[in-house]
Amino acid sequence: HHISTDEVYGDLALDDPARFTEDTPYRPSSPYSSTKASSDMLVRAWHRTYGVRATISNCSNNYGPYQHVEKFIPRQITNVICGVKPKLYGDGLNVRDWIHTEDHSSAVWTILEKGRMGETYLIGADGERNNIDVLRAILEGMGRPADEFDWVRDRPGHDRRYAIDSSKLRRELGWEPRHTDFAEGLADTVRWYRDNEAWWRPAKEATEAKYAKQGQ
Repeated sequence: HHISTDEVYGDLALDDPARFTEDTPYRPSSPYSSTKASSDMLVRAWHRTYGVRATISNCSNNYGPYQHVEKFIPRQITNVICGVKPKLYGDGLNVRDWIHTEDHSSAVWTILEKGRMGETYLIGADGERNNIDVLRAILEGMGRPADEFDWVRDRPGHDRRYAIDSSKLRRELGWEPRHTDFAEGLADTVRWYRDNEAWWRPAKEATEAKYAKQGQ
């Protein structure tokens, strides 16, 4: 099974009701997403040409335990723990479709067990939220003022909105997300990072130094 990203589809406008489906044309907008799109195409070529048994999944943004501190949610949580103001890129209105890492894992397992060879399945949990709302939820959940953060320079080529339609996966394979309460999942994630500082602390200083060089 080949695990990929929704970034291969490019981005959507904030006021666009559409969501990505398996039929959405590829429109990667960064070097990272271009390499992911290329790897998807390579898997499809191996399947078609040589009959390699393969399935593909494209998933939305993950959150939960064991995520590297360079990622948006753990970076903000660990900044608060370290007594540093969290950082918000650009205008904070970029939308991501959040899914708990355990739901992503269960979806992949379902595809491994039931997926049709050569098929692509989109994985999402209907978790669209903009970055500023997520950051304020983190701050409030950690007992800090909702606006206690620093605005920083936007990321280069920062896609505006991702949104996944996972109805094919649900309809054909019977998968459903279990972590449907984002506030509860976020609170559990905060607790995990509070309780596992020894896991993430060694990577924190180097990560923040990298962001500082980028003005972020």
